[in-house]
Amino acid sequence: MIVESFDCSANTRARVLILGSMPGVESLRRQQYYAHPRNAFWPIMGTLFGAGRELPYSRRLAKLRRHRIALWDVAGRCFRPGSLDASIARESVVANNFAGLFVHCPRIHSVFFNGKTAAALYERIVLPDLPVRLQALDYRTLPSTSPANAMLTRAQKLEKWRVVQAVLQGKSGGGEMS
Repeated sequence: MIVESFDCSANTRARVLILGSMPGVESLRRQQYYAHPRNAFWPIMGTLFGAGRELPYSRRLAKLRRHRIALWDVAGRCFRPGSLDASIARESVVANNFAGLFVHCPRIHSVFFNGKTAAALYERIVLPDLPVRLQALDYRTLPSTSPANAMLTRAQKLEKWRVVQAVLQGKSGGGEMS
């Protein structure tokens, strides 16, 4: 089935961009990023930035924006049966408009990928078309918060994701794409 991602949640003050690959079935049904109840994203954002699942969705997004975090997906549209990133037909992926995003949010200096699929898609279909200045941003791949990523506990994922908070506080050096 052809699926489409959501609009970017960002403002011009954004310094960090968190990218997933494409919202899963439950997220698409509810029209909310990371809506699956077992996805660790919102509990992690709750611990780090006070944007946990106990808040209404619109307030969670607003909290992230106040913390200068933009949220989006690499794919704007793709063919994917089900929710798993492994099911995305790579040749069907149409990237979101990152050139436009970086014009709207010129202060973004760090991009964090929510899992390896998002990083691989970005590296393959977005990065080559970006200006050199944007190719040199701080890119880091974090463990997927998806319940399908059962190799790490939620606590272990949280520890890896603390780097987002550290970068916003100016306490972390550069990273790597994958």
